[in-house]
Amino acid sequence: MAIAGSAKALPPSLKISGRIDRLVVLADRVLVADFKTNRPSPARIEDADPDYLRQMAIYAAVLADVFPNHAIEAALVWTDGPKLMPIPEILLAQSLADLGRTS
Repeated sequence: MAIAGSAKALPPSLKISGRIDRLVVLADRVLVADFKTNRPSPARIEDADPDYLRQMAIYAAVLADVFPNHAIEAALVWTDGPKLMPIPEILLAQSLADLGRTS
């Protein structure tokens, strides 16, 4: 699924265009997941490539504006396991904060 745009939680100059691998919209929450195939999975989500965490934080920020009455949950799916790694909200928030400092 294509995703494009901006979000209130992103730096004003940041516009994104990407592709979401999986999106599940439920009555009260949205799950966004991205498959990663190009490397072995880390043991912990905190050890994932920061670019992956930023990507998911950006997707979650845009989706939060699209679905304002839903909780947004993000996860990476490592195909070498396979292994599902939910990304804690605090880690998404930290990734967005880091993005704001570098833009």
